[in-house]
Amino acid sequence: MRVLGVDPGLTRCGLGVVDGTPGGPLTVTAAGVLRTPADAEIGHRLLLIERGIERWLDEHQPEAVAVERVSSRYNVRTVMGTAQASAVAILCAARRGLPVTWHTSSEVKAAVIGSGGAGKAQVGATVTRLLRLDAPPEPADALALAICHIWRAPALNRLQQAHAVARPAPARARLRKDTIR
Repeated sequence: MRVLGVDPGLTRCGLGVVDGTPGGPLTVTAAGVLRTPADAEIGHRLLLIERGIERWLDEHQPEAVAVERVSSRYNVRTVMGTAQASAVAILCAARRGLPVTWHTSSEVKAAVIGSGGAGKAQVGATVTRLLRLDAPPEPADALALAICHIWRAPALNRLQQAHAVARPAPARARLRKDTIR
């Protein structure tokens, strides 16, 4: 499975592509950071992020996208920028029909390190070891997201299937003529 991990941010949007299977070896395919100028208009910054993510999707052809779920522990301005960058990544994946899964920072740390409260240095060291790299990668968080998804995807799929069987989908509502399709 090839997964694009997205650590969203308006100034720095981390991207990492990892190939692997649960319990099998992991390989980093690409890692990098999309940067936007802090003094540019928000629309222009989001457009730069969209173009960058589209290039990564074209180049690396992931099967799934894992995005860090926005946390409300930051100030509102930071949360807004992170949420906007996250939405761009989700939109890019949706255009291609790619499944998107959100993982909180603590879920990623718990899956990859074993402790949801681990620090950035520990994330970097663990990702370096798991991917058999010589030095901590930048961005380690985006790679950790991709690793978390590879390891958790089978369990998440089984859980979704169990929910679908236990609770049938509601009948689809009729669309009004003025509804956007």
